[in-house]
Amino acid sequence: MTALGFLYPGHSGEDDYPRIEQLLGSDIRVDLVHTDIGEDAHRVDALLEMGSAQRLAAGVEELRLAGADAVVWACTSGSFVHGWEGAQEQVRALAQAAGLPASSTSFAFVHAAKEIGARRVAIGATYPDDVAQLFAEFLRAAGIETVGVVSSGIITAAEVGTWTESEVLALARAADHPDAEAVLLPDTALHTAAHIPALEKELGKPVLTANQVTVWEGLRLADRRVNAPELGALFIREPVVQA
Repeated sequence: MTALGFLYPGHSGEDDYPRIEQLLGSDIRVDLVHTDIGEDAHRVDALLEMGSAQRLAAGVEELRLAGADAVVWACTSGSFVHGWEGAQEQVRALAQAAGLPASSTSFAFVHAAKEIGARRVAIGATYPDDVAQLFAEFLRAAGIETVGVVSSGIITAAEVGTWTESEVLALARAADHPDAEAVLLPDTALHTAAHIPALEKELGKPVLTANQVTVWEGLRLADRRVNAPELGALFIREPVVQA
């Protein structure tokens, strides 16, 4: 059994995680601990506080005692808002507090994009534009070019959590760009786990979503690879070729 630990801010799109656990269909356990969100606002000052070391450390012990093999801060905006260096420091502090390999959703997007060979991406963000641009800057620091950013201007995660499949598809379509090798939907408050095949079929290219890449990152930290086509191109392993 591989146990993956996730620190998830508040309550909005967290039911993606048991759904993903079911779709993995193997000996993978997904454990979720909710962190105190503070003020629910996609605003830089609120996001910096939401991802502070003190707030994250408060949930770490529960995951450690549950036997987690790795821990991921399941929040994109609450990690990239710190900038590349700040997000690295955030993860280092989390790893030290947990005594486990650690990462965040922002780094998960970087690693996932590189996994599928996407060097140019488009972003479909629920956030206000200033926050969405910070995500593009974070990707740029990792050597990933953003060819387009669409922002929905939504302030609260609570509102994002109410979005339907049709709204998610509309965001992805609006964000898509002919030069993009993948489309990224970066909000963990957005329910996407059930919609990834439809998104990829609609756009004809890989779609990376926040909760999807977060679980994939936990598996990467735990040195596990799982073939789960219902979770999109990111979870399709190449077949082993034997001589």
